[in-house]
Amino acid sequence: MSKTMAQLTYHYGVKVRIFPSTEQKRLIKRNSDASRFIYNEMNGMNRELFMLRQVKIPITIVQQRIQTLEQRLKNPSTEISNVHGWLNSPYLDSLMKANAIKNYRYAWKLFRKVHRSGIPVFHKKRTEQKYQTSCMYAGKLPNPNMTNGSVRLLDRCHIQLPKLGVLRFKGMPVKLLNRQNNVRIGTTTISMDATGRYYVSMQLASDQAFATELSGNMNGSVGIDLNTDNFLTDSDGNVVANPRYYRSIKGKLAKAQRKLSRRALRAKKQRRPLRDAKNYQKQRAIVASIQRKVANRRNNFLHNVSTALIKNHDLVVTEELRSKNMLRNHALAMSIADVGWRTLLGMLAYKANLYNRQFVTINPRNTTQTCSQCGYLMQGNEKLTLADRKWTCPQCGTYHIRDWNAAKNILVKGLASA
Repeated sequence: MSKTMAQLTYHYGVKVRIFPSTEQKRLIKRNSDASRFIYNEMNGMNRELFMLRQVKIPITIVQQRIQTLEQRLKNPSTEISNVHGWLNSPYLDSLMKANAIKNYRYAWKLFRKVHRSGIPVFHKKRTEQKYQTSCMYAGKLPNPNMTNGSVRLLDRCHIQLPKLGVLRFKGMPVKLLNRQNNVRIGTTTISMDATGRYYVSMQLASDQAFATELSGNMNGSVGIDLNTDNFLTDSDGNVVANPRYYRSIKGKLAKAQRKLSRRALRAKKQRRPLRDAKNYQKQRAIVASIQRKVANRRNNFLHNVSTALIKNHDLVVTEELRSKNMLRNHALAMSIADVGWRTLLGMLAYKANLYNRQFVTINPRNTTQTCSQCGYLMQGNEKLTLADRKWTCPQCGTYHIRDWNAAKNILVKGLASA
């Protein structure tokens, strides 16, 4: 008996661009709409059930409605389809329904686990489209892999998806194509972004590592101080400049958004829905394209930096930053959102596991105000402000560059906790 996805040792994710036909685009939209409808239907039933349970008087019609809703929520896939017959259409993927229900239940599980995430809310109809399906394998299949499931690779350029058929795709990593016979496909997400580009994201698993684990001492350990002046400064004194991708197109984006607002206002004055206003939709695509290019450039930069840090060091130590709290500072919010600190920390975490390296985050408290040479803590009137980029320790007289000194202190803390 073959292992399940969870039982396999190594997991990996890959996202490739696909080029569906007009008919396939129509099917993707139908499945996306159905997935959103099922999610919202479950959310609506749960909200109604909660309100009805607040009624303390034993009214018969209320109790009957509670029983009906409880019955539907026990087996939502069948019950919702029985009420809404269009969900039984042969063009809809049955595994899409199961994944929509699973995602709703997981949202509640996440709320109970991390209350900060909030209760599940209704999904609005947006320009973007997305739904999930699963790769199914025959029960007696001896070796489930990327070529014999319901989601499978046909060759280097084509992929087979349930209900959609054969689609041409682009950019599958060669290392995955070369070992497709020992890699298994799990949950698969088909999506369309705001600019009309289609993608397939696949969850992969295998008993063999997806990347060669690095061994041996490269450059030892490194501490990293993240800031908005320079993107980062490490404990060796190396500085990576802040590219400021959003600021570079801020003016161009603002001009495009003003034009979009004017076209929206004109369409509303003429009492036309925005989805039917061609000029509005054309400008909306331009705005989305500008934002996508910024996001792609930033992600490419973060991938290059994180990969270089992990591959060249045995231990990487950074400060644990809570960007959500820092974004409340309106003077720095745009600069903080532009650098993508949380994205970088997430990349460092999973790449450390991928390449058998160690990644540690520490509390940044007093790392800036402490002398890395003698340990003197700046307090009271001596305390450094954001404008103080260089300073001299009043106890030992050591001259410090603020960010380099903080990176050294972060490394010391990381070595103590590693």
